[in-house]
Parts: sequence; C-alpha cells; structure tokens
Amino acid sequence: AAKHKQIRRGVKEVQKFINKGEKGITVLAGDTLPIDVYCHIPIMCEDRSLPYAYVPSKSDLGAAAGSKRPTCVIMIKPHEEYQETYDECLEEVSSLPLPL
Repeated sequence: AAKHKQIRRGVKEVQKFINKGEKGITVLAGDTLPIDVYCHIPIMCEDRSLPYAYVPSKSDLGAAAGSKRPTCVIMIKPHEEYQETYDECLEEVSSLPLPL
C-alpha cells in the first residue's frame, strides 16, 4: 500500500477521510499517550462499519507504513494492485473480537 500511496497517516488525516466516507482498514498503535489523542477514531470506525485493529507499537506501525517516523494511526485503502492481500487482511481484522 505504501508503494502505491494508498495509506493515510496520522489522526488528523485519517479522521478527515473517515468523515468523507473513505473505506479502508484502520490500524491504531496501542502505546499512544495520552489516549485522548485518538480515542474517538474507533467510535468513528464503528459508526461507519469500518474494520479497525490495534498493534502494540507506534514505531512499528510507522515503519510498516513506510515512514521513518512513528505514527499512532493509519488507514490502508484498497487498490487493485494488492486487492487479494487486502481482502485477506480485511477478513482477518473483521474476525477479531471488538476491544472492550
């Protein structure tokens, strides 16, 4: 997704595109402090039936998104170049239990 520029990075950008109705998988970093920075993002995803998941580290999330800087939230958008892999990830994320 990073090669095709199909990733939204950061709270402000992800929030903006969720509000615009963009579809994708949202991934949030669990070690973000204070939690108030992005605690509204999962609620926005649930309201719009978007899948989301947590990973432990924002530095790992940033590196996985092709960035040198850590990031607390990304949105991976679908694209025909990697649609099969995206669908597999979507199925895995959708099967996860919702966090309490």
